[in-house]
Amino acid sequence: MASGVQASDICVTTFRELKLGKKLKYIIFKISDDLKEIIVEKSSAESDYDGFLSALPADQCRWAVYDFEFEKDGKRNKLCFISWSPDDAKIKSKMLFASSRDALRRKLDGIAVEIQGTDSTEVSYETLLAKAKSTSR
Repeated sequence: MASGVQASDICVTTFRELKLGKKLKYIIFKISDDLKEIIVEKSSAESDYDGFLSALPADQCRWAVYDFEFEKDGKRNKLCFISWSPDDAKIKSKMLFASSRDALRRKLDGIAVEIQGTDSTEVSYETLLAKAKSTSR
């Protein structure tokens, strides 16, 4: 891997809590300030999607996993992996996040939907809903 940034064990532990424990609704990941590992920035049981979106910084890259609940022939859930790389983020940061993404993604099994966003419309509730429904059988 070009960047050398690895996911910390707490990333996997927190992901398992979300996936199996069903107590968490989302996790936001970032690269540590010393640029040596991927860490959990925030995890929350708050189910308000707008609240989740407001936790994504407007000028910094992040990854997130959101336990997305929707209706299609009954209630369904999909684990969604979101790569957040806003237009206002620094180029160096975008490059580091892009080259480190797979180190995190490979450790998170059971992701059903992946989405990339550079602005709020690309990660809107409606966008995620359409993507989740299209991957449902």
